[in-house]
Amino acid sequence: MADPSDLVIDRTLVLLRHAKAVPPESMADLDRPLSERGRADAAAVGRYLVAEGIEADLVLCSPSIRTQETWEYAAEAGAITADLWFDRRIYNADTDGLLDVVREAPPEARTVILVGHAPGIPWLADQLALDGTSPERVELTRKYPTSGLTVLHHTVRWSDLAPDDCDLVDYVIPRG
Repeated sequence: MADPSDLVIDRTLVLLRHAKAVPPESMADLDRPLSERGRADAAAVGRYLVAEGIEADLVLCSPSIRTQETWEYAAEAGAITADLWFDRRIYNADTDGLLDVVREAPPEARTVILVGHAPGIPWLADQLALDGTSPERVELTRKYPTSGLTVLHHTVRWSDLAPDDCDLVDYVIPRG
C-alpha cells in the first residue's frame, strides 16, 4: 500500500480570520469573546462551509477565545471536522509561522481549516494563492475583515506546501 504522503491528491486549505470580537477594554487580548455580530457571522461561516460541501479532516485553531468561539459557532451551524487542534503558535503568527503549523498536518488530511488572526491569515492567503489577477485575489489583498475566508486547493503534501502552490477557489466574507 502506498504511503498517503506520496500520493498526488487534491487538498483543500481554508484560511479563516476569526469573527468580530468585543473591544479589548480591560481584558487580555487572548480572552476577548465574540461580539453579538461575531457570533452571527461565525454561524454564517458554518453555513457557507456546509453549502460548499467543505468538511474538515482537521481544524487548526489559535487558542484565543474569539477563534475558539468562531469555530464553535460555525460547528453549531453545521460545519464538520474530524479533529480539532489548538496551537499557540497560530496566535499573532506571521506567514512563516502559520505555514509551519499547516505543514505539520497529517498527510492523510485532505481538508484543513486554519482559524487565526490578521495580519497573518490575510498575508498567508496572499502568499499561497497562485492566481494574482482574479477579482477575488485582488479583493483579498485589499480587505480581509473578520470572518473573511479563503478556500485554496493544492496537490502537494502538507509538509511541502510553499508560496504560489495553491489555486484560489473562493474568497468570501460570510455575514449573519
